[in-house]
Amino acid sequence: MTTLQTRRSFIKSAAALSLFSIVPRHVLGKGFLAPSDQLTKGIIGLGGMGRGHIPYAGTRVVALCDVDETHLKQGLELAGGAGIKTFKDYRELIQLPEVDIVHIATPPHWHGLMAIDAARAGKDIWCEKPMTRTIGEGKRVKEAVEQYGRMFRLNTWFRFESTFYGMKTTVRPIKKLVESGLLGWPLKVTVSKHTGFDWKFYWVGKTNLEKQPVPSELDYNAWLGPAPYKPYNAHRVHGTFRGYWDYDGGGLGDMGQHYLDPIQYFLGKDNESPISVEIDAPQQHPEAVGTWRRIEYTYADGCKIILDGEGKDEGIPYIEGPNGKLYPEFKSDIPDLKKKLDAFPDPSPQVTDFLESVRERKPFALNEQNGYRSCTLINMGIVALRLGRSLKFDPDRQEFIDDEAANRLIDQPMRAPWVMGS
Repeated sequence: MTTLQTRRSFIKSAAALSLFSIVPRHVLGKGFLAPSDQLTKGIIGLGGMGRGHIPYAGTRVVALCDVDETHLKQGLELAGGAGIKTFKDYRELIQLPEVDIVHIATPPHWHGLMAIDAARAGKDIWCEKPMTRTIGEGKRVKEAVEQYGRMFRLNTWFRFESTFYGMKTTVRPIKKLVESGLLGWPLKVTVSKHTGFDWKFYWVGKTNLEKQPVPSELDYNAWLGPAPYKPYNAHRVHGTFRGYWDYDGGGLGDMGQHYLDPIQYFLGKDNESPISVEIDAPQQHPEAVGTWRRIEYTYADGCKIILDGEGKDEGIPYIEGPNGKLYPEFKSDIPDLKKKLDAFPDPSPQVTDFLESVRERKPFALNEQNGYRSCTLINMGIVALRLGRSLKFDPDRQEFIDDEAANRLIDQPMRAPWVMGS
């Protein structure tokens, strides 16, 4: 059903609106207010993250979806139960006219399909990180959100709020420092345990999984969805799925967008991608995610982002430029840095309230455009790790240079009957 058909059918049923306590804003359009001041939300995926967002201020949950009956029951209980619709198939949830926002809290191998389908159904989208599991899926999500005029939020918030790990400050003063030019240019950023960032190498897969019986409460075929069929083992699903390439990318997939999106922001790279990715890592298993020692991204202007997995070098700066260095806790070798920064303008304001974004139709601070670019950083690294070699990348064409095997991992086949629409 197209968005237009959905709206027409809803308008024809206007006489029945009194049956609803909330009218979705995507039906009424900009400038109209629903009877309630709350936006309506449907959540897909009710593991820990999905359940944690049930009480989000300013929204009301009207629908829940999960392929695990236990998770679905837990979510329904947390949401209050009465009047909330439940589904196993997300495609039913996204067609509900009473849903404003679809919150996607599934494993990443589902993010692309669900986001595109939600956009096509006329829903605004709140998606967990990483945005998508492949570069190609991210590109298609970006295009679909633009095509259908939806608002999109990627759920990592460090570019605009919260203390940024070991820096002991928000990203805002870091952005101001970079824009001031006091550090010089180009810059090198090192993401390491010594600069306050943990790569969570406990997210590794097992290579000797035995087939186990599928729990009665789980529709395992639906959980796999577009991913290749593999015999069920409890370590593949729920809390430990990040250790398998079919579904995610280990600690890099889990934390990469939290760590790298703010770097992309303060370096001013929201519309760029690196020209190369170099790796130092053991050969990865074809199915199970392993660890790595170093991943290095280089931009055309010479800026670098170093992901240090070993953390051998203590006392290294977080940001290093030709004119100065910035260390954890916002310490620097530039004398009177904070006083000098007072003379420079603050960074441009951003829309940091997704409910405002939805109501006013203003792009959110971390949206489908810049979110796609920071997710591409993650997926470039994953491709290099899986192939076991460093790669050159064309930032305009968004493809690897002279490497057919790498480009095959940009758009990976999906298990029938699932296909990536637009």
